[in-house]
Amino acid sequence: MDDREQSGRPENLAAVQFLTVAEVAAMMRVSKMTVYRLVHGGELPAARVGRSFRVPKRAVEDYLRHAYFDAG
Repeated sequence: MDDREQSGRPENLAAVQFLTVAEVAAMMRVSKMTVYRLVHGGELPAARVGRSFRVPKRAVEDYLRHAYFDAG
């Protein structure tokens, strides 16, 4: 097993879909500031591209799946 497999990172980064902070905010129906808080708090992984962040779409889906709460 190589380092990429052990770290949980995908072998083929070209296959990863990245979203902007604005796209993540729209998908989650929260503000961009909330997304930045999640990224800076380590709850949502992100890659820094220049001065902005890109969040893997799979990470957003996983976060929402684990944060889901059935109130009824």
